[in-house]
Amino acid sequence: MTNGHNPRGYDPADYRALANSSLAEALAAELRFDGKEDAAVFFARELDHVKAGTYDKIYPEFTALKLFPVSSEVNPGAESVTFYGFEKTGMAAIIHNYGTDLPRTDTHGVPVTRPVKSLGASCGYSNQEMRASRLAGKSLDIRKAASAKYAIDYEINRIAWAGDKRSGLQGVLSPENDVPVFALKTNAAGTSTKFVDKTPEEQLRDIAEMVRFTAALTNSVERPDTLALPTEAYLHLFDTPRSADSDLSIGEWILKNSPRLKKIVEAPELNPDSGITPYPGTGVGFMFSRDSMKFTIEIPMPFYQYPVQPRNLEFVVPCESRMAGAIMFRPLSALIVPGI
Repeated sequence: MTNGHNPRGYDPADYRALANSSLAEALAAELRFDGKEDAAVFFARELDHVKAGTYDKIYPEFTALKLFPVSSEVNPGAESVTFYGFEKTGMAAIIHNYGTDLPRTDTHGVPVTRPVKSLGASCGYSNQEMRASRLAGKSLDIRKAASAKYAIDYEINRIAWAGDKRSGLQGVLSPENDVPVFALKTNAAGTSTKFVDKTPEEQLRDIAEMVRFTAALTNSVERPDTLALPTEAYLHLFDTPRSADSDLSIGEWILKNSPRLKKIVEAPELNPDSGITPYPGTGVGFMFSRDSMKFTIEIPMPFYQYPVQPRNLEFVVPCESRMAGAIMFRPLSALIVPGI
């Protein structure tokens, strides 16, 4: 769609919709354009400015698309996507010269199908807003289009984390994806599993056991390198000294000494009160490998703004995105940690 680099300065589809609209024709006469063609060009350029600004807008509070591998390989027209979980079988063996009985190896794939769903929102500009834009010499309000993008981005982020049961989309935390769940030990008093209620030694033990759990489960084939934490646990980990005589926080010490964990990040979506995770009332940790061979967030059609549609006394811009949720090729490469 519009990217702000159109040599005409507007989207031809927007121009055609406006030129064929009786609303634009009325505004052309009212605002004393030379003709409806000039009015259509003016308002199409205004809309192009809005759309380009919307694509540039970034909302840093949405973490899924920054943290996780994203793929758009699936065609936007697809109604579903099928992938295979492969299991290798067979072993090599020592052979003799001219041996003909070579051991056979193979792979067995189990097909998994996920639906592709559309997410939609829209923004609109009334005739009066068009008049004000023309007479005041100000551009149309980008915040309206930004709100539509925000609504779609919010849904993509929510589904990437927790899925959507009604539509059949899965997130990285969805039970249907078969990601292992790790049970934390309580603190010495036996009252809590939360990091903020534990000593530095207990927190270090927890993280070491999480890493060892995945290593034992996969015979060290899977080696998660990133740990996402709820805000409280993240801040505590990096605010608390490793020991009374240490210059490093617990988090800094882990990143400096862990042979596998390379990154610890904050994800507000994992907070107890986020309303996003399938574990209400408790913080959740998520350990994973940021590798598209392990899993991806599948978005066949990123945010798209359609040509303007004249409707009643306003001009509406429909917006759409299509996604298939989280596709977990190697669910054992990740780990869910409730109660952290």
